[in-house]
This record gives sequence, structure tokens and C-alpha cells, in this order.
Amino acid sequence: MNRDIPLLETFLDALWLEQGASDHTLAAYRRDLEAWATHLETVGGTLLSPETAALPAWFEERRAAGYQLASNARLLSSLRRFYRWALAEGLIAGDPLSEVRLPRVRPALPDTLDEDEVERLLAAPDVTTDLGLRDRAMLEVLYGCGLRVSELVGLTTDAVNLRQGVVRVRGKGDKDRLVPLGEEAVHWLTRYLRTARRALMHDAARPPMFPGRGDACLTRQAFWHRIKAHARTAGIQRPLSPHTLRHAFATHLLNHGANLRVVQLLLGHSDLSTTQIYTHVAQARLEALHSVHHPRG
Repeated sequence: MNRDIPLLETFLDALWLEQGASDHTLAAYRRDLEAWATHLETVGGTLLSPETAALPAWFEERRAAGYQLASNARLLSSLRRFYRWALAEGLIAGDPLSEVRLPRVRPALPDTLDEDEVERLLAAPDVTTDLGLRDRAMLEVLYGCGLRVSELVGLTTDAVNLRQGVVRVRGKGDKDRLVPLGEEAVHWLTRYLRTARRALMHDAARPPMFPGRGDACLTRQAFWHRIKAHARTAGIQRPLSPHTLRHAFATHLLNHGANLRVVQLLLGHSDLSTTQIYTHVAQARLEALHSVHHPRG
């Protein structure tokens, strides 16, 4: 076993205790730092005593092996986080990465859908069936609230207040936020709760809002499989990602004049810079419309 593993575990424990990092986030940090520790071991270094040139050389090896610039940038972010912690804990005298720089990575525009495509996708489930009604309610909530798929499938019945038209969402870092549901989402949730949910569950008193097998919450993978099937029904050809409707939610709000800070709160982003990517999406959409419809486009 690499001798730096106990140190990694201490760092990950601190990340979880101090910031409530999710299992997914912790797994990403573990993967990045274990890879770095393994590389250092091959060149005679350790996490707390890396050679100054070790990281640039390793990044060049990764680039030659086909890793994209964005992958190295994400890796560097993980390592910076670790060394900031090590410096604060007095484990090192200075940050070994302070002089390391990578070319600026231009953020990729997220996949999204036009409003007409969203309407077709929402209308795709067969609401005469219990599963179809469940899927329609899920799609309406996903798009109407801009949730992450993990947030959607993890919803419980006590998190939804149909009378007030809000849903309490537990996001990254176990942070809660209240998000308006909107009239359509309230309508389809009400209809789903009156009939389909009871039919789909063996014990309707259990908390999952959207059950899968055995009255447990529907998994992200199962729901994503359902979305792709409905997209085919709707005749949507463009590639979709698990975040497509969340991206559409944010982009369409901005297209209709919403304030960026409001969109940030609705999405549950801790940093406004994360939300700003959607201004680029909205701008790209406006430019496309201009080129198509303006006489001098």
C-alpha cells in the first residue's frame, strides 16, 4: 500500500467533517490524489515532498497519453485543495504548486434543449399508465425546479408542500434550499400522488416520492434510461445528458429575463461563477436566432 494513503484518509475526513462533502466529491478527490501519490512513488517522492518539476512533467505525460486539458485542470484543482489543507495544518512549509500554471480552459457549453423540445419531451410519457404518470410528474419537477437528477430521485413526500407550491431540496454538501414548483409541476404531482404513487408502492406510507423497485427511491440510472426512451418518443435527436433539463431550466429563465443571482439560488450553486456559464448559453442562443431571423444576420 502506498505510504501516503493514511494522509489521504485524514484529508478526506477533514473535507467531510468541515464542509460536508458528498460521497461523489470525496471519491473524486481520492481518485485524483491516489493517482498523484502513485506517480510520486515511482519518482521517489511523497505527497508532502514532491519535486518542483514533478507535476508539470506528469501533466505532460498525461497530455501525451491523450488526457484533455480540462482533465488536467480538474486534477490540479484537487491537488491545490489538498496542499492548501496541508499548509494550514502545518504539514508543509510552503505550497509546492504555487508556481504551477495551466492554460486557461474555456468552459464547454452545457447540453440543453429548445423550449419546443422540452414541451415535446414533457408530453412524451403515456399518462394513462401509472409509470407514465410518474415519469410525467418527475419530468415536470425536474424542468420546473431545475433539480439535479440525484436531488429529484431522492425526494421524499415530506419535502413537497403542494399547498404552498414549494419543494425542499437537499443539494450538494447536504445543504437545503426551497424551490418554487410552478403550476404545471403542482398539477402533475397532485394527479400522480392521488393515483399512480399508491398503485406503484406496496407500502404508500414509505417516504420516497418516486419509487422504483421494492418501494425504494428510483435510481438515477433507471430514471435516465426512462428519459432517453421518452426523448426517442418525442423525436429529439440531439445528445442528452443527465443535466439536460436542469441546463434548459437555467437557460430558459435567463432567456426570459431572470436575474443571474436568482438563478444561482434556484440551482443551489455556492459560487456565482458556476451559474455564469448559462449566460454564455443564452448569448449563443440569441446569436443563433439573430443569424436566422434578422435580415442582415
